[in-house]
Amino acid sequence: QVQLVESGGGLVQAGGSLRLSCAASGRTFSSYNMGWFRQAPGKEREFVAAISWPGGSTYYADSVKGRFTISRDNAKNTLYLQMNSLKPEDTAVYYCAASRGTVESPRGVEYWGKGTLVTVSS
Repeated sequence: QVQLVESGGGLVQAGGSLRLSCAASGRTFSSYNMGWFRQAPGKEREFVAAISWPGGSTYYADSVKGRFTISRDNAKNTLYLQMNSLKPEDTAVYYCAASRGTVESPRGVEYWGKGTLVTVSS
């Protein structure tokens, strides 16, 4: 089992920044590919960003490329998502995800966090 707990969400004005964190515990964090997904009201959960183990490769959805940065600190068992130039359409619940396989599709995710809400006002 891997337990994932997100933090760092909140209310921010358009153009602002937030940094999300995901603290992992349980099985070895270091062997998992990690990712972020988000789900806006009335919409399906969508992929945002992913980072491989141990961190050599990163992947982003086109909608966030150039604005968001995913990173991980394996010594601290923590995943991060730095979000800059936020837009109202980034408003969603953001979920941390872990998988020993692909983490770019919800079907590949083995473990989910409970999410943290990000609200971007215009």
